[in-house]
Amino acid sequence: MKTLVYLIIGTFFGIVMYKSEAASWFRIYEMFEFGSFHMYGIIGSALALGVIGTQLIKRNNIKALGGQDMMLKPKEMSIPRYLVGGILFGLGWALAGACPGPMYVLAGAGYGSILIVIFGALAGTFVYGLLRHKLPH
Repeated sequence: MKTLVYLIIGTFFGIVMYKSEAASWFRIYEMFEFGSFHMYGIIGSALALGVIGTQLIKRNNIKALGGQDMMLKPKEMSIPRYLVGGILFGLGWALAGACPGPMYVLAGAGYGSILIVIFGALAGTFVYGLLRHKLPH
């Protein structure tokens, strides 16, 4: 049952991402050139909804689908963590033309070449897992 709920939510998310052109390489390129508000509006509204949702979860002690407590612990503030991570994420996003969510939307829409990017993202995640204890956090 839980898997079905996740599948429905993921499918809805993918349709919204595709129809809003958030997975469009042109829209992403346009954003990095500061040519349009389109992507900034999508990202800004996602940020606002995320903040509101997080506050609702914290204040109302909302449980996860399985009934477990949600663990929303504050992270340690660190300039290198956010600066280096943000630069790497932004460079990857600019080079690939897609961030993690739209990568899967593009694969679902039939763009086979995005599978190379997905493989690279998964490989990078695996390498991070291997080197995590040696990196500044």
